[in-house]
Amino acid sequence: MSDPDRDVRDLRSSRLAKLFLLAGVVLLVLTLLSFWLGSILAQKKSTSQASPLDPAMVPLVTGLEPIPEIFAKAGCPVCHAIPGIPGAEGRVGPKLALGRTGPLRLQDPAYAGQAKTVHEYAIESILSPGAYVVPGFPDRVMPRWYGQKISAGALEKIAAYLESLSE
Repeated sequence: MSDPDRDVRDLRSSRLAKLFLLAGVVLLVLTLLSFWLGSILAQKKSTSQASPLDPAMVPLVTGLEPIPEIFAKAGCPVCHAIPGIPGAEGRVGPKLALGRTGPLRLQDPAYAGQAKTVHEYAIESILSPGAYVVPGFPDRVMPRWYGQKISAGALEKIAAYLESLSE
């Protein structure tokens, strides 16, 4: 065989080797890209699926209800007397006329909460009922889970209503 034939064959082999190398690199890049995209899609799919509804996380009230309905759905009338709320004549907890009693409770040396206003005290009494137990009433009767079941909007409405009561 002559040198020119060998050169042509070497050139063809070299080109073929380069082509196979290029094809291998492209396949490797495509494989890595598909794994990467697959993992991103799997993450999106797993995070976009709605988790089952947990009844414990469904609020008793949203804050969109009228104030008597908020108190009724939250169960407040069972234990508390609340002026202006039909059927709210409970005696297990203190009467909730915080416009009159709230400032006195905040000044009580036994008060261990963080509230500075009657409005804050009303919210704190629901979220952290042990911060202050009104003398003459039992501790640990007010449910500790109310803060998880009453929306922020409902808490605000309750606090505004209770601080307005001076009866």
